[in-house]
Amino acid sequence: MSDGSYIASELARVGAAFARPTLTLLHQRQAPVVITIFRAAFGRDNKPIPTARLHTQVEEHLAVFRRDPDADVPTGSGRDLCQRWMRGQWLVRSLDESGEEVYALTSHAQQALELVKNLTRDRATLSEHRIATILTTVRRFNSEANPDRSSRVGILNAEIARLTAERDRLVDGAELVGATEDFMLEGYTELMSLVSALPSDFARVEERFATIRSEILAAFRAEDRPAGEVIDDYLARADALMTATHEGRAFEGAFALLRDDATVTQLREDLGDLLDHPLSDGLLGEADRAELRGTVRLVRDGLDRVLSQRSRVTATLKEYIVSHDVARDRELEQTLRQVESELMTWMATTGPRASIDLPLLPARVSVEHLRERFHDPADDRLPDPITAPDPDDAPRLTLEQLKAQGGPQLTVLRGRLDEARAQLVPVGSMGSFFGGLEPSLRRPVEILGLLHLAAELGWLEQEAQPEEQGEAYAAVRPDGSLRTFDVPRTPVPDPDLPPVEDQP
Repeated sequence: MSDGSYIASELARVGAAFARPTLTLLHQRQAPVVITIFRAAFGRDNKPIPTARLHTQVEEHLAVFRRDPDADVPTGSGRDLCQRWMRGQWLVRSLDESGEEVYALTSHAQQALELVKNLTRDRATLSEHRIATILTTVRRFNSEANPDRSSRVGILNAEIARLTAERDRLVDGAELVGATEDFMLEGYTELMSLVSALPSDFARVEERFATIRSEILAAFRAEDRPAGEVIDDYLARADALMTATHEGRAFEGAFALLRDDATVTQLREDLGDLLDHPLSDGLLGEADRAELRGTVRLVRDGLDRVLSQRSRVTATLKEYIVSHDVARDRELEQTLRQVESELMTWMATTGPRASIDLPLLPARVSVEHLRERFHDPADDRLPDPITAPDPDDAPRLTLEQLKAQGGPQLTVLRGRLDEARAQLVPVGSMGSFFGGLEPSLRRPVEILGLLHLAAELGWLEQEAQPEEQGEAYAAVRPDGSLRTFDVPRTPVPDPDLPPVEDQP
């Protein structure tokens, strides 16, 4: 390749990179304001935000930015700016599980936030830790990918020997060499850089599923292929979805790794040990510690969002299969067969150059009125005669049975209550009076009768003591079964005492 063609191809690749939404976001004049709003609203977890709430937050942040005369603040309302950012592929709007519209950052916006975040940190210089990390990664990569069996065994033996020697040295009581402050700072910086890249990685996988879902819906609406072929094609694609793309294979690897509880537990313990290191207090701020501490939760949230998007793809397939109109396809197939049959009949009696004028659409039929109902002989039949029941077949009830099913016996209850008060013996309460009646006057409906009498006499207006709020009424049903009711206590005034309002 000549120098001219090489430079031209490099220019094309760089131009394509600058055309990506990540760099278009960072290259605009108002990028600091937009990045600040994204970081303040979504944080590092990129949790979806309801549309109305984000519109309000954007307007509140813009009001704060306008106080700074040097800030280049975009114009427009919060809704207008969110719409503009969606067209720039920095925001995406979708429906959550509850059916509410939410905003989320795209992978391009998250990648831009990650670049800005890395630039805001103190850049780590060349150190022994970074070189050791590169050597360790290359060594492990070679041990897992080397096709030569003897070379791979030799690498493993050397690593086993090194680890064994280090273990024996520590067991024998040799000096424990501690990590320097520069070593720990470099390690924390690299670890946070890896963790901060996770949200954008998960967002790319989620967007890939959303794209595939859009393609499936477009193919269903086009209907340019038979229904069986469309269903078979996309069912096979859904089955191989996680292995057909680079993003899917990466997600499957992360999902298989984090599905192991022992691995997750080990990751959480290792992070805890690093955060408890004596040098961590001076090297890590509260925000950095919280970011490392929430690594496992961050990964699980990303996995949940990707799985939810994959479930939407499966739901799209299921909805199409369930709602597909098989009867309509069958009618269309029968119509096409009739057309083909008529065409073969016409071709048998005409020459190869014969033609016939056919309208593209059938002509409209002018009908003033169409009958909606036709004569049905069954409508002329008389209905079956109504047979009146024989009065002799009705069950016989005695007077006592009718009384047992009736309402409260107010006259009898009023007489019994007057007799009890006339004996000059304190009754106490309506519950006590009710418990002394015979079973025929202790039906559940009689309780309502007693309360009715108490209301007429003004006894319900008296306030009961706290310990006298409830009272049990043991009622007897007409069939002899017992039922206890908890009724507010209603005291029965002593007839020898003056009314409450007359007492001094």
